[in-house]
Amino acid sequence: MDVLEDEVPVGGVAQDIGGVAADQLRSIVERIERLEEEKANIANDIKEVYSEAKGNGFDAKIIRKVVALRKKDKQDLAEEEELLALYRAAIGV
Repeated sequence: MDVLEDEVPVGGVAQDIGGVAADQLRSIVERIERLEEEKANIANDIKEVYSEAKGNGFDAKIIRKVVALRKKDKQDLAEEEELLALYRAAIGV
């Protein structure tokens, strides 16, 4: 039975159940669970910041759009804005 590098042996012996390194799998699952919990906490923090912005008179929906725009590449954003202006003109908006 081979012991994988990341595997945490129990009592000095690796647990291999049906070809699955149980300790390594458990470690991976626990890490994912911790990260999911952190992700949920961060999402809650972001929600609180949007609420704070709204409480200060800002439009949270517009702030979300601004945040999304800032993530985009400047060239891609310019192209998107150009197409949007073209389409709006085409339909009279």
